[in-house]
Amino acid sequence: MLKIRKEEEEDHGKVFDLIEEAFRQMEHSDHQEHFLVEKLRKSEAFIPELSLVAEDDNGEIAGHILFTKITVEGGGQSFPSLALAPVSVKPEYQNKGVGARLILQGHHIAKELGYESVILLGHENYYPRFGYEKTSNFGISFPFEIPEENGMAIELVKDGLKNVHGIVRYPKEFGID
Repeated sequence: MLKIRKEEEEDHGKVFDLIEEAFRQMEHSDHQEHFLVEKLRKSEAFIPELSLVAEDDNGEIAGHILFTKITVEGGGQSFPSLALAPVSVKPEYQNKGVGARLILQGHHIAKELGYESVILLGHENYYPRFGYEKTSNFGISFPFEIPEENGMAIELVKDGLKNVHGIVRYPKEFGID
């Protein structure tokens, strides 16, 4: 049985290795996700309660997810949101619901913390099962070119993205200008 819990400092080394392993064979990866997580942990965008691990009965970390603060900038306004990036699952635990458990628990905690939406870049066949829709449906775009179906958002509360239009602004640690 998996337990989802907040990542602790002593988990960092194991999580670093897990993320590297999880993305090693991914073709749509720059293979820098493990370094990104290290940078984000030290950033103002980091929310300790939203860096979660999935732990098995033996205390082995099977997965990790990170949500960080971002904004959507448009019409002279700045709207707070969260980026889901990355979600990582050890290869031997993939396709067993670990990622889903991490995503759903992350949504639950984010909502409790007062966040109203989450934005991500991801696989168009995976994230819609959790309620994610194309960001273009909300009038939200990215500061770089992506296939429209890979930019997605979810409202954690009713109308969480109502009247939110603009461009996603990532923390500098993402390396996106």
